[in-house]
Amino acid sequence: MTEQDKQQATIDQEKRQEAAEPQARDEQEHGAAAEADAAEGQAEAQAGGADVTKQQDEAQSGNADPVAELENKLEEQRRLADENYQRFLRAQADFENFRRRARQEKEEFTKYASAKLIEQLLPVVDNFERALAASKDNKDYDALIKGVDMIYRQLEQALAAEGLAPIESVGKPFNPEFHQAIMQVESEEHEEGIVVEELMKGYMLKEKVLRPAMVKVSK
Repeated sequence: MTEQDKQQATIDQEKRQEAAEPQARDEQEHGAAAEADAAEGQAEAQAGGADVTKQQDEAQSGNADPVAELENKLEEQRRLADENYQRFLRAQADFENFRRRARQEKEEFTKYASAKLIEQLLPVVDNFERALAASKDNKDYDALIKGVDMIYRQLEQALAAEGLAPIESVGKPFNPEFHQAIMQVESEEHEEGIVVEELMKGYMLKEKVLRPAMVKVSK
């Protein structure tokens, strides 16, 4: 091979190398791009897996919250029920105490209901005792009768203060609500059905008949 042929061969080789270099760069660039795409895809896959895991955790957390909320509500209702029960027990105890006090007060009132009347009658008793004591030493019967009459008036006043009043009978039409007829008698002075005589006085206690009068009625 001549010198000229060697030079020509070297030139052709250099041209081939120059022509091959762009292709090699393209292949390198394509390889790098492919690697970058693969890495990006892997990252996206990992990110997607993380999202799925997060969604699963959130779903599990969402499922647990209603149960916890129900438990909290149940505990609150138990607390309110216990408070209401305690209030009921206190109210029941208060009511029992009220009933006991009311019963005691009623018994005490019944026991001492006549205390006021007895207190008013004590002076009458005192005067009777004085009259009896005086009658033993003094034979003045007129004075004794006068003293007894005064005591009787005093007794009437004490009973009237408590609402006791005598029933008017003689000369009044017979009324079975106030009078108890013992017998019927002929009377020229009265028409039929008139009380002509009172055998035992009747009394009213305020608006109630305490004892009807025993009477004779004309026929």
